[in-house]
Amino acid sequence: MSNSSDTKALIETALTRFLDEVPALKQLNIVAGLELHGHGDTQIYRIEMPGPVVAKKLATDAKVTLEARRDVFNRLAEKGHVAQWRAAFEHGDVKATGIDQYLKLIRQVVEKQEERARGRRPREH
Repeated sequence: MSNSSDTKALIETALTRFLDEVPALKQLNIVAGLELHGHGDTQIYRIEMPGPVVAKKLATDAKVTLEARRDVFNRLAEKGHVAQWRAAFEHGDVKATGIDQYLKLIRQVVEKQEERARGRRPREH
């Protein structure tokens, strides 16, 4: 996917999937930047939440910025769940920088959601 409208749709898909798994973050009011590093270039996006509102432009007002190689982001956006995103952060495949309070808040909410998910038993109908 090299077309910016395709990338925008992919970003929206990734956010929707992630927020469906971590619904407590759906109403977080934040602007984030996303830097996708490809073959010799970097694409920069501004993501406004709640929404998401995705635009291909510099997020000068971003509280958090995510950086990833394009292929890693594409794989996570298309099929990744919270556990895969967490692994990508832990292995340094995706990096997050920004205001520490936002980074801590997001991390804590994700961890609590993962704990709840682990404690849940599937219901049989």
